Amino acid sequence: MLQSLRITGIRLQVIISLCLYLGQIISGYSGGWSGPCLPKLRDLDQSPLPYLLTEAQLSLVATFIYLGAIAGPFIITWLSNTRGRKPCLIVSGVISLLAYVFMGISVNLAMLYVSRFLLGVAGGAINVINLVYIGEIASPKIRGILLTVICIFTTLGLMLVFAVGPYVSYHGTVYVGVAISIVYIFCLFFIPETPIFYALQGRDDDLKKVLQDLGRLEEVDKMLKIKNDLNETNTKKEWVELFSLKSNRKALFIVVTINVLQHCSGVLAVMFFSASIFEMAGSSIESNIAMIIIICFQILGSIITPFFIESTGRRRILLMSTAICSFSMFTLGLYFYLDRIESSVVNNIKWLPLVILIVFYIGYDSGFGNIPNAIIGEMFTTSVRSKGSTITLTTTYLCGFMVTTAFGALLEIVGGHAAFWFFSFTCACAFLFTVFFIPETKGKTLLQIQEDL
Repeated sequence: MLQSLRITGIRLQVIISLCLYLGQIISGYSGGWSGPCLPKLRDLDQSPLPYLLTEAQLSLVATFIYLGAIAGPFIITWLSNTRGRKPCLIVSGVISLLAYVFMGISVNLAMLYVSRFLLGVAGGAINVINLVYIGEIASPKIRGILLTVICIFTTLGLMLVFAVGPYVSYHGTVYVGVAISIVYIFCLFFIPETPIFYALQGRDDDLKKVLQDLGRLEEVDKMLKIKNDLNETNTKKEWVELFSLKSNRKALFIVVTINVLQHCSGVLAVMFFSASIFEMAGSSIESNIAMIIIICFQILGSIITPFFIESTGRRRILLMSTAICSFSMFTLGLYFYLDRIESSVVNNIKWLPLVILIVFYIGYDSGFGNIPNAIIGEMFTTSVRSKGSTITLTTTYLCGFMVTTAFGALLEIVGGHAAFWFFSFTCACAFLFTVFFIPETKGKTLLQIQEDL
């Protein structure tokens, strides 16, 4: 255990979070895998399969991870309140490891589908439990920082696959995924269980011990109150409580809506179909190089937010982020419209799509890409936090699957301008939703947030 090394307080919270962030690297690596690896599947000399796949089959290989992510939280996290958050994370890591091993030995399309589905199961569960876990161990003054840093490590996973994938074999990309999964599982054995889980189980001694190690011993009385409240309502089924309490219903409406809008912003569609977008735009920059440049700026956007989130607040950052995303997607749509009508202006601005996407991803990762996830870990009552997170992320993954799967067809049938203007409209809706519905949660305890709702 990390506590045996006498690491306590804020430092322990940070070290535990770093262990969890390895899971986000796996999630980002798995999500971005299709970018550099689909071209390998189009080449018999590089593909592990003895035959070529159709474009429709390749699209499903890319997006099957979404279907797994929809199922993952329900398969894994139902155990989180009875067995603990930590065991669920370990199981998720093992599933990720098995998925990459299965991907490495794939010799047909069905095996690829299964491995991508399993990666989605692992990634979906990791994303949900990380939000719950960090929300429960973090002190109010750094909770927002630790939750938003999640996005940085997801982006690092994306950068890793685009930096490595184009330059190694298909199996080389698999070996990297296997290595990260092994390190992640190893680190998880050294983290503690969350104080909220101990409160749910009535394990008072363990609760006090972990709060002392986390530097939050002054919250013992509050945690015991949570336990007493849970004992009074333990005859209610948790799913009923999710919808019967006004605060939970309002929290569910807020987090589901903003996360659906986030996944419909086009961020993953652009990532999956980066090669097609730059080809249509007539860019002279090779698509993998362009994506590495973009991801570098993504990391910059992700790094900015943790420095300002506790002073500026969630709402203000989210408003600026969604406004930038909407404007950049509108501009990109205008570029493709001018290209569609064969305007001579386009010949002088071939560099514009790359610049616009850099602006979009800086804006996205500075707020829209991480704050909706952060508020998932802040708004639900203790007993339903994992279930509220599960419903939220599975709903958004379903929307993301549909949007990403349809994006390739939209590019060919309707044109890039219509697709990007749809994304612009979605980001504008997120801006307005933030104005009217999302509360500010900076500096508040989880109990205070519930009282405000």
